[in-house]
Amino acid sequence: MPTPHAVVVGAGIGGLTAAVALHQRGWRVTVLERATSLEPVGAGIGLCPNAQRALDVIGLGDRVRELAVWRGSLGIRTPNGRWLVRADTSDAEERFGGTLVPVHRATLVDILRSGLREDSLRTGTEARLGDRGSADRRSVVATPDGDIEADLVIGADGINSGVRQTLFPAHPKPVYSGFTAWRLVVPAPERPFHPHETWGRGGVWGTQPLRGGRVYAYATAVLPEGGRAPDSEMAELRRRFSDWHDPIPDVLAAADPERILRNDVRHMTVPLPAYHRGRVALLGDAAHAMTPSLGQGGNQAIEDAIVLAHHAEPGRDFTQALASYSHDRLPRTTAIVCRAARTARMNHLTSAPALALRDMLIAGVSRLGPNLMLRSFESIADWQPPQHTYAAGTQDNQPARQ
Repeated sequence: MPTPHAVVVGAGIGGLTAAVALHQRGWRVTVLERATSLEPVGAGIGLCPNAQRALDVIGLGDRVRELAVWRGSLGIRTPNGRWLVRADTSDAEERFGGTLVPVHRATLVDILRSGLREDSLRTGTEARLGDRGSADRRSVVATPDGDIEADLVIGADGINSGVRQTLFPAHPKPVYSGFTAWRLVVPAPERPFHPHETWGRGGVWGTQPLRGGRVYAYATAVLPEGGRAPDSEMAELRRRFSDWHDPIPDVLAAADPERILRNDVRHMTVPLPAYHRGRVALLGDAAHAMTPSLGQGGNQAIEDAIVLAHHAEPGRDFTQALASYSHDRLPRTTAIVCRAARTARMNHLTSAPALALRDMLIAGVSRLGPNLMLRSFESIADWQPPQHTYAAGTQDNQPARQ
């Protein structure tokens, strides 16, 4: 039987994970990325225990865990520094088998890329789905260098996915969530701090340590869509957050104004009917774009990739395999998209009475029952992948280790 060929459109985190997983299952893989480089612009991502276990399947979970730099408490604060809820990393490890590991996206991309053959990746390549294929017809991806036939095509081309648009042309596109986001990576402040997310009036700030003496920070604010600061994004961040608690002023002072990213946050409010058609599958933001309020966008893309590879066994009817993939992923990711939207509404309140009530309720419930923050991630962070490992060449259908 000839080696099956998969084409992955998009070399983001989900696309690279899928490529590595399929390669380890015996597929020939071609990854097409329109950018000329895989060097992500400076930003971080928090990898939760569910994504770490997914990466265990392809032998990369421990490489992520080695990047953890924090053991201790973390939680949610108010702008004046008061803790609303706190948890300890040891509690997360006991409950979920691991804790949050913030990493620079460039570091994660390097880890994933190490699992691929050098000749499987083509950057600077625009790709368009020409034929989605069927049970008895291969799919086709059009590129400037010619058409590529494939047994399987994976649309991992992000929130503005052209593959999704071709598969579901009448489906509503992602819509503006009501808030914009800034991201920055800076040298770590000299004064020690606890990782935190701070909920203020119509906005959020988060500070997470990275390996190598750096900090990943992110901020959001309720603003009209498409806006930009009248002077600079650095000035806008200082206006909104410079009087918030430490270490936020120190992080702002260390920021390079030229390296601050700003993006409007959009999400899917109407779920797709399926994550596949013909021989084409969607994953990550192309399938289920969500607000970052639960920190699950990249984590769910990694889950998608592992589940897709699990079903895409060489020799299987690929259209049936993709139907199984949709069946497994659509309910879970739809529920998380909805939870993320609810959380976003809660942490972007603008009414002073509503803010006071929210903070009082969170603090009160936290005092009554410890680890409120961890309980809110049950059914998300405790997810188990379908198999142990592909890299060993066997699939035993047992859950990964806790």
